Amino acid sequence: MVIPFCVSAQAPTAAPPSSTINVNVGLDGLTKVDDVDVAVRVLFVITLLSLAPSIILMMTSFLRIVIVLSFVRNALSLQGTPANQVIIGLSLFLTFFIMSPVWDSIDAQALTPLRAKQITSVEALDRASVPIRAFMLKQCRAKDLELFVAMAKVGPTAPERLPLKIVIPAFVISELRTAFQMGFLLFVPFIIIDLVVATVLMSLGMMMMPPVSISLPLKLLLFVLVDGWNLIVRSVVLSFSS
Repeated sequence: MVIPFCVSAQAPTAAPPSSTINVNVGLDGLTKVDDVDVAVRVLFVITLLSLAPSIILMMTSFLRIVIVLSFVRNALSLQGTPANQVIIGLSLFLTFFIMSPVWDSIDAQALTPLRAKQITSVEALDRASVPIRAFMLKQCRAKDLELFVAMAKVGPTAPERLPLKIVIPAFVISELRTAFQMGFLLFVPFIIIDLVVATVLMSLGMMMMPPVSISLPLKLLLFVLVDGWNLIVRSVVLSFSS
């Protein structure tokens, strides 16, 4: 005998809104456009900070300044005075002084519109490259620029439209050449002092006495009397305005 029966399903009582707990597991929270844009900006800033030493070293006036100051120390026959930290610090501050018009242009053309959300980060990067490219092209020799244009097999292009992969190495070798020229001119008067001191010592029969022990005080005296640091810093700064 079959006894029919029915089972009534009772709807579950809904929990009050205050006790509702939502757990979201997945990547749905990263699909928003604003979150992705922020993530890209953070990645861009981290990448820029990691490349900052190379940018300062290879795309500013730092390279020429630090080489010239190193030549000054070697010309004076001083091994550790001024210390490397002093030379690098002075080079950095002189770089900030020389590059301040370029930084102002970058801030006005790229960073300020980017902070106001008037342009995208890609447009800001393109605008920021214009002042720094103009600075490097101004200091770059035409011969060095033509060398990398020829090796890159780039057709006839206006200098201001050349890519940075061509402008940067041409600027670096131009800076090296200029820095070595200035270093040679710095060495000439000190070499003359060394020759004169060595000749005098040989004529007096004092061949066993190191000439550097006599020439070093004379070099320092000459350098102080002519206010050497003032002349060198002025010459380096003015070399970028030509």
